[in-house]
Amino acid sequence: MSDTSFDVVIIGGGPGGYVAAIRAAQLGLKTACIEKRGSLGGTCLNVGCIPSKALLTASHHYHAAAHELGSFGIKVAKVEMDVAGMMGHKDKVVSDNTKGIEFLFKKNKVTYIVGAGAITAPGQIEVTAKDGAKSNVAAKHIVIATGSDVTPLPGVEIDEEVIISSTGALALSKTPKHMVVIGGGVIGLELGTVWGRLGAKVTVVEFLDRILPFNDGEVSKQMQRLLAKQGMEFKLGTKVTGIAKKGKTATVTVEPAAGGAAEKIEADSVLVAIGRKPYTEGLGLDKVGVALDKRGFVQIDGHFRTNVPGIYAIGDVVGGAMLAHKAEEEGVALAEILAGQHGHVNYEAIPAVVYTWPEVASVGKTEEQLKAEGIAYKAGKFPFTANGRARSMNEVDGFVKVLACATTDKVLGAHIVGPNAGDLIAEVVLAMEFGAASEDIARTCHAHPGLGEAVKEACLAVDGRPLHT
Repeated sequence: MSDTSFDVVIIGGGPGGYVAAIRAAQLGLKTACIEKRGSLGGTCLNVGCIPSKALLTASHHYHAAAHELGSFGIKVAKVEMDVAGMMGHKDKVVSDNTKGIEFLFKKNKVTYIVGAGAITAPGQIEVTAKDGAKSNVAAKHIVIATGSDVTPLPGVEIDEEVIISSTGALALSKTPKHMVVIGGGVIGLELGTVWGRLGAKVTVVEFLDRILPFNDGEVSKQMQRLLAKQGMEFKLGTKVTGIAKKGKTATVTVEPAAGGAAEKIEADSVLVAIGRKPYTEGLGLDKVGVALDKRGFVQIDGHFRTNVPGIYAIGDVVGGAMLAHKAEEEGVALAEILAGQHGHVNYEAIPAVVYTWPEVASVGKTEEQLKAEGIAYKAGKFPFTANGRARSMNEVDGFVKVLACATTDKVLGAHIVGPNAGDLIAEVVLAMEFGAASEDIARTCHAHPGLGEAVKEACLAVDGRPLHT
């Protein structure tokens, strides 16, 4: 017999899980969310997107005060960084946000169950509390929203002191002298940027021949140039063959990915940031027969259903773009489906942002993808050097590139390197959601002077008629 019965029970309180719970409750379903961390928000809020942005913002302010304000006529005395104070800011941001989700649960009458959930049979979940006490929960619909975890480097033990994951990089007590970042993707570049601004030497080791390998090629090339200008060093086409820890330092052995002479790099901090993997441990999925693919992701159909009736999955655990906002969209869509509505996610209009400075933002297809798929397209590009607002900010690095169908002019993708790129991309995402043409954006009045004018100009450039270049 179950202690409690619900219409919907979500296992996992991250962005996908807690949003699904709130939306399901709004739609009148009796809903519970099981989260073992004891703090809602998942990886994103606790040890991911939110704390990293708090540190990125703090380090950006420090770097600007120490190196950039003079160009605006602002004289600043000796600037010092209080790492403990920065971490206090980060912790407060996280705490305030997690408490905010708990408030939303209460407001929407979502039952919050602290513990580890395991599916024992269709419709049945056993919850193990931190003290080992067990209870049972019944549900008409069970949603797996357990997210993802750090992908380990084979043969390397992460101690979160010298050899660290993203979690450890968010909690360092002092600035490293030399940080080696293994992985030139979003997480490695963002966290490398934080500590590089504070004075660390940062060396990025990437197996592939370019950083940000899933971004548009022109974006990757531009960002490598800009980050190198900021002091970041890169070893591309390079593999790590071993890491030897000795006391409070480590020796990283690398060699060319294609084969060649080995090289040793000494560091006092080694960040392993080679990706993330689905988190399915201890969920009982094998017991109830939930199918996984060869990489361990939960397999679902177009309505988020697994192969076991009554069990669904959303977010990082199902693969695709491993982004918090993608998980949220899936959570809302699934809740609406369970309530008898027609939830839907447009996977062609999911933005992605890298919160370095300048920022990187993208949506839709890259030029490389369009060429590989044989899709005829037109490209319009506009540099921030020609944008009045960017010039007034001394933020002229980067560009906006818009890709549109050569015959219909429908926007197929956009890629931005520049100030506030993560906010600027929203306009293009909205345009793509409505199936707009680049001409629609080009004919829309944009405030002057504004960074958004660069988006308009890029769309004008698609038709070969930019006004300011």
